[in-house]
Formats: sequence, C-alpha cells, structure tokens
Amino acid sequence: MEHQSSPLDSNPIAREINENASRLAQIDSLRLPKPAHTRIFTISNQKGGVGKTTTAVNVAAALASKGLSVLVIDLDPQGNASTALGIEHHAEVTSIYEVLIGDVPLESVIRVSPEAPGLTCVPATIHLTGAELELVSLVARETRLRQAIHTYLETTITPPDYIFIDCPPSLGLLTINAWAAATEVLVPIQCEYYALEGVEQLQKYIGLIKKQLNPALQLSTVLLTMYDNRTRLAGDVANEVRRVFANETLNAVIPRSVRVSEAPSYGKTVISYDRRNPGAIAYLEAAAEIAIRGAQNGR
Repeated sequence: MEHQSSPLDSNPIAREINENASRLAQIDSLRLPKPAHTRIFTISNQKGGVGKTTTAVNVAAALASKGLSVLVIDLDPQGNASTALGIEHHAEVTSIYEVLIGDVPLESVIRVSPEAPGLTCVPATIHLTGAELELVSLVARETRLRQAIHTYLETTITPPDYIFIDCPPSLGLLTINAWAAATEVLVPIQCEYYALEGVEQLQKYIGLIKKQLNPALQLSTVLLTMYDNRTRLAGDVANEVRRVFANETLNAVIPRSVRVSEAPSYGKTVISYDRRNPGAIAYLEAAAEIAIRGAQNGR
C-alpha cells in the first residue's frame, strides 16, 4: 500500500510546531523528583553575553512551574535576574547588599516572584556596585553569603528545593562569595567561536575555591546556549563542548530565540511569557534533566 503523504511531511514549519507540541506534552507529563537536601547552584562564566542570567531565571522558573520551590539570589549589580522575575530592585529596596554588608537576615529580603508559585528572589540593587570594595575590610569576606544561606536553611521551616545564585561576569569577591556558598556550578556555554575560551581559567579558579574555601564545590552542569542549527559552527562547538565535558553537558540545548531575549523587557521569564516557544521548551527540558540527573546521582 502506498504511503499517503501528510502535510507535515512537506511543511517544515508545521513539522516543527508538531515536534514542539510533542516535546511540551512530554515535559508536562513528567513529575520531577524533589532533592533530598537543598541544591545550591551558582551560574558562572566570566565571559559576558553567554546567557548566564537568562539561564538562571528560566531554569528556576521551569523547576518552579513543575511544583518545586526555588530561590534565586541576584548577585549581579545590574539586577537583571530581579527584573526578569518581576521583582522591584530600585535603590530603596532592601537587597542582597544589606545581607552581605549589614548582616541583615537573608529571610527578611526574600520576595515572592509572580512568575510561578514557589518561586522567590533576593533582589540586587545599585548599592551592590560598591560591595566589592566594602567587602575587602570585613571579617570572613569570602564566606558572608554562605553564612547567610546556612543560617536561613537552618532556621526556615520550609527550605527551598533549589537555590540559584546569579553572578556578575567577573571573578571578584561577589563571585567568590557565590562559589563559597554553592555546592554546584552551572556553566552556560554559547555555541559560538571561542566558546571554551576562559572556561579552563574558570575551572582553575573553581579548583582553588574547592581547595581553600569550599571542598563541596563541583562543576556539575554545562548547558549549551544560543544554538543556531543553521550553522555548521554551532554543531562543531557543541561537539567540542561535549567532548571536553562529557559527563557534565546536558542533552538539552538552548536555541537562539527572540522570545527568550524579549521576555525580560516585560518583567517575565520565557517560561511564562511564551511557554510554547522552542527556547522555553528547551529550558523546561534542561530543568527536568537537572532534577532527574541529580536524583540519579544522589543529590
């Protein structure tokens, strides 16, 4: 019997819509495992423009949309994570700055995000710009965030399942505080020329932090971002990253997407802005993979 061709066979757009709908249905049917203890990630890459903040807020929102409780700590003076999560962060707002410099309890500066039930955020304000200099003269300057998080986790009745710390694109005291506080590092790597430039240096710094401040820290997750399947370069870069980070690289790949880029201008993540967008679906898949891999590895 002759095969009857479907319109989907010859229409790439219809085929893509159908594939995306199938991927989203698969994600929606998944029940993600809760971790045994709070998993604390820092999202790090000293290269700018790799999708660091975008990854932090969208993975967080994706996990929260699946019923997990997630806290995002915005440690970048630009406050872009706070913006994307719909959290006020003008100069009068009490923020992570007061936690680091003024010993204000972390719990008192946590704000509820309108993005999803169970999603909260500690905002960053412009005051954080001077925190690097102010931290220099303080006692335990590298571990102030860790102490604040540990105190919060020990005293809160319902600790979050995940904490994501969004770092500035630099290797100063704010980033060191994040590494000292976290147990896992998530590195977004863009699928472009020189993608791995700086990652070797990043690994060296993580090794130093592990030796001197935080033996529990490990680079557990690598996420490929800004993937353009129309170029051979993107495929070559993805293959090279998977070769270097064979066990850490997620199967999920984040495509280049206008909707992902424009969502923050509406004070949203792409998960709530356009859940059917390929970028949103990819972040949902990445979040699910992080949760499932963590459960398999006893995290």
